[in-house]
Amino acid sequence: MQAKNRFLFVFNRLGCFKENVWTTWSETEHLVCAHCIPDVQKMRSAEAGQRRSCAVSSRRATVTTRLTPTGNAVKDQTPTPPRRRLTASKTVNAQGAVREPSASALNRRARLIESKRGAILQAALELFSRFGLHGTSLDQVATQADVSKTNLLYYFGSKEELYVNVLRQLLEVWLRPLQAFSVEQDPIEAISDYLRVKLELSRDHPAESRLFCMEIMQGAPLLLGELEQPLRDLVQNKVAVIQAWIDAGKLSPVEPHHLIFSLWATTQHYADFRVQIEAVTGRTLDDPTFFEQTLQSLQSLILNGVRPR
Repeated sequence: MQAKNRFLFVFNRLGCFKENVWTTWSETEHLVCAHCIPDVQKMRSAEAGQRRSCAVSSRRATVTTRLTPTGNAVKDQTPTPPRRRLTASKTVNAQGAVREPSASALNRRARLIESKRGAILQAALELFSRFGLHGTSLDQVATQADVSKTNLLYYFGSKEELYVNVLRQLLEVWLRPLQAFSVEQDPIEAISDYLRVKLELSRDHPAESRLFCMEIMQGAPLLLGELEQPLRDLVQNKVAVIQAWIDAGKLSPVEPHHLIFSLWATTQHYADFRVQIEAVTGRTLDDPTFFEQTLQSLQSLILNGVRPR
């Protein structure tokens, strides 16, 4: 109907021949007088405005219909609750209760943490034993352990804390054989075994021995508390064991403290002065033959000096 009206409008205007100026209206494809074009444009603008008004009214009506409680099918449905984000450590079941991680998951996490701590401590030991506390940076330790510096600081709050943990670990390893001394043992056999174990530690853990020696030579500023309490208590306990052997006539009368110091000095020397020993003899404890020769020599020197006469 609208198209027909446009045609009639144009057709009625065909009587305008004043200047004989004609043009073509692109959409209707009708020949129109150029003087009549403004009227045609006004008519088209009015029709376009009417169409836009109808379209907006239609959209508003649609939205209103969708938003009404009774007419909106989506609104009348039960809303779906938002999906909860689950963490690695906790799981939410259908009732919403929090389920704690399983024992196996906790064990795996504990092993991972222990493994990461061990890697950091080992890297720190190697660097501290070569460059000391002040010559080593946390960046170097992190690179050696293949972890980020942030991750390293999660396990150890500072370089000093890391250094003390390294010292405590090596002190525990170094003193463990001494803890085995007991009155019930045969003293000659116990001391002989102790010499072997200590020499093996010097062969297998030279870095630990060098770091301990370096700390002691500097006055043990960060390890003094460990030396004054746990180490002293352990040594006093073993001095009592040695004295009991002497009182029982199983050892010749020697001062127990000096016996322990001699055992430490003769075995740890091969780790602390490894470079000197290799420069003089051309060999180290890594050579099995040299290791056995060293052990037999130390056992002969020490045991012959403490055998009962």
